[in-house]
Amino acid sequence: LIDERDAFARALAEWYAVARRPLPWRLRPGLYETVVSELMAQQTQIATMLPYYERWMRRFPDFEALAAAPAEEVLRHWEGLGYYSRARNLHRCAQIFVHMAQKPRSAAGWEELPGIGPYTAAAIASIALGQPVAVVDGNVVRVLSRLTGERRHFSGNAEAVKAFRPLAAALLDSQNPGQHNQAMMELGALVCLRGRPLCAACPVAAFCNGRAAGDAGDLPHIARRATERLEVNRVLCIEGGAILLHRIPEGAKRLAGQFELPLAEELGWKPTGKALASRTRSITHFRIREQIHCLPRAPLPESGLPPELRWVRIEALDTLTLSGPHRRWIRELLAGVQASSIRPETEG
Repeated sequence: LIDERDAFARALAEWYAVARRPLPWRLRPGLYETVVSELMAQQTQIATMLPYYERWMRRFPDFEALAAAPAEEVLRHWEGLGYYSRARNLHRCAQIFVHMAQKPRSAAGWEELPGIGPYTAAAIASIALGQPVAVVDGNVVRVLSRLTGERRHFSGNAEAVKAFRPLAAALLDSQNPGQHNQAMMELGALVCLRGRPLCAACPVAAFCNGRAAGDAGDLPHIARRATERLEVNRVLCIEGGAILLHRIPEGAKRLAGQFELPLAEELGWKPTGKALASRTRSITHFRIREQIHCLPRAPLPESGLPPELRWVRIEALDTLTLSGPHRRWIRELLAGVQASSIRPETEG
């Protein structure tokens, strides 16, 4: 493959020129656009992030606007994308960037900023700054493993990325590194699909050992973390036009600073009977079933609520940063349940 890299790069570039998706950060390219799109695209499908990207760019069109924005507003504009540490890192990155006398021009320089790892740094440096550094993400790993017919078993994504990084660098079109990196990722996203590669439509099928051997769809061999199933009981409690919510501490590993429906155990209450609703969501490798119960009058503590619990006026919900699933569930529940039928007599 390395011996034929010029022919490979040419075939890839010709395909990308006509097949690439007209994504907004490609139509209106720039350093800030690249940074935002790369952070948003981490662990999020492009189709999902597109409306969020457009809304983000309207509100925060450049590093300066983002740096000056309040943290709560930044999180609200990220709401629904998940993995909120990306929003916090992007915010901090902008605040640092605008005050830097010497802006980073290399991948190594970008890695010094919050939330910018080797992959993101390489993408920014090559796409926005023309630096000859290869990008290796899950799509690129899949493409390279099939092209080379690599059948070894990797313990995880990190090991696979490390293994394929030298090959990606050797194949890089140093004259057009940004286009080449985007073409490799686009090939994995559109053609070299997980489990079902579209080999008949692949512009580099002639170079592919996996296709020749007939097992491209089985590659790469990467161990996946087993899904863990959890079940929790949540509480829907409404009185006097306000809803009881739990604010996740700022130091929490996930969803820090966001609001959700409180857990029944926070109120020392063990639900009985049928839940008002049952909902399911995934966070990393956890599959969580959340049973939502109407809270009867008795379990509310008489000496006041814990500091992380607070009453929020229903009309003020849009001013808070709720986790995406809980905002959706609360809307559904409020539409189907009248506050007076839940706790009509208690005081706020």
